[in-house]
Amino acid sequence: MFESNLKNYPLLFRGKVRDVYDLGDHLLLVTSDRVSAFDVILPTVIPGKGKVLTQVTEFWMKKFSDLIPNQLTNIPLSDLNLSVQEQAELDGRSLIVKKAKPLPVECVVRGYLLGSGYKDYQSTGQICGNELPQNLKLAQKLASPIFTPATKAEQGNHDENIDFQKVVDLVGKDVATKIREWSLQIYSRVSEFVEGKGLILADTKLEFGILDGQVILIDEVCTPDSSRYWSQSDYQVGISPPSYDKQIVRDYLETLDWNKTAPGPDLPQDVVENVAKKYKEFLNLIQ
Repeated sequence: MFESNLKNYPLLFRGKVRDVYDLGDHLLLVTSDRVSAFDVILPTVIPGKGKVLTQVTEFWMKKFSDLIPNQLTNIPLSDLNLSVQEQAELDGRSLIVKKAKPLPVECVVRGYLLGSGYKDYQSTGQICGNELPQNLKLAQKLASPIFTPATKAEQGNHDENIDFQKVVDLVGKDVATKIREWSLQIYSRVSEFVEGKGLILADTKLEFGILDGQVILIDEVCTPDSSRYWSQSDYQVGISPPSYDKQIVRDYLETLDWNKTAPGPDLPQDVVENVAKKYKEFLNLIQ
């Protein structure tokens, strides 16, 4: 499914992957099979991707319900005024959730040195105010996970890494402290869990919101889209190991003469099949 179009409910916004509908006191999150790369939504879908992301998020939210309240509800799709076709399209890829006000912070936790964090480390010796030892290598495991928040960018722009004081300025000290602690706890729990499945959680991005004055966990949680997972058998310091996400898509696009602006190119069938296989493989590993 590239995008949903419901007749009886207003569309609040369409993100890179999710379509969000207003249900009054609740939201309907529909996770499409869209895939983006370099902040461009591609015209080709990855079949089944949206269902995997939905199931993974629901799995982790329920697993952490003893630690932190979240936006999940028990309201079934059958309670909505949907046509038979709409119901079939949304089944397995949709959640009715509590409506919360998202905090303007991406809560990133890194256990390994990679991506934008590695670039920051190379130029400054630190990431988001976290001082790190000298001479660390690409993909090296850190002594302990670090909280490296970022601002939320508008679609088409890149998030900007910030330090903890900036988070305090944005949301207040109490909330900032709470989301930092929860983010680190979630990372540690997921890391320990997936380690027993032969995986490594390199980093993850979490989001929180405010509902009735309370901080709750929202959006997607530790999915292959919001996290970097590696197979333990592929891990090696000094290289960027293959991950359970759309890396195959990015690698293919890097071979093209494309300026990384919309419209994006179509993906060949073999790339689509390989990416879909990766997502399903990850879901099967953690369940």
